[in-house]
Amino acid sequence: MASTALIELRDLHFAWPRQPALLDIPAFELQAGETLFLKGPSGSGKTTLLGLLGGVQKPVSGSIQVLGQELGELSQGRRDRFRVDHTGYIFQQFNLLPFLSVRENVELPCHFSRLRADKARQRYGSIDEAAAALLAHLGLSDPALLERRADTLSIGQQQRVAAARALIGQPELVIADEPTSALDHDAREAFIRLLFAECSDAGSSLLFVSHDQSLAPLFDRSLSLAELNRAVRPAAPGEV
Repeated sequence: MASTALIELRDLHFAWPRQPALLDIPAFELQAGETLFLKGPSGSGKTTLLGLLGGVQKPVSGSIQVLGQELGELSQGRRDRFRVDHTGYIFQQFNLLPFLSVRENVELPCHFSRLRADKARQRYGSIDEAAAALLAHLGLSDPALLERRADTLSIGQQQRVAAARALIGQPELVIADEPTSALDHDAREAFIRLLFAECSDAGSSLLFVSHDQSLAPLFDRSLSLAELNRAVRPAAPGEV
């Protein structure tokens, strides 16, 4: 029977040049359609792991397969293309472009990925309609809001715009890196439930990285990266 794993890591090793081992992960899987909470305290290697899953870095050794594709076999350019075609990101600081409108921010992935643009058109008729529909599903249904600059939004609104941007074009994988750290507990849980509904509707798996263990029971499965990672080392450059 074919594996249903969206992500498969085997004997993954990573170290920065002239630094001790940062990641030593014997095995890890994320199943298609699964919501996974990955607890990632400071210094556990989560930032580097997310970079490896996106093909930004390559492992020293071992296997990283996403959708059955071995990322280490691809050139940097092909890894970049694969990432934008198949993965949506929600960052801790949201990383919206402040000088663009809400609509333009949401539509950005479709300008870099023909695959996601085609999926958005097939489902909603146009990219504009896809952006408006996703924002409405996430509680931002005011048409006037679509043309506002992103830097005029509240934190909660920015968070939902970032989620719509990650979801447009139905990527198979959504990675959320501490996206709820600026919200109170009730707002965090409400946002996560909206995110679950949208990921389910799009058929996307969700890898949600956070240090807030209180959110873990909401997910299909919970793992600690500190336990998954066998490497014992000091925090590396670039770790948050």
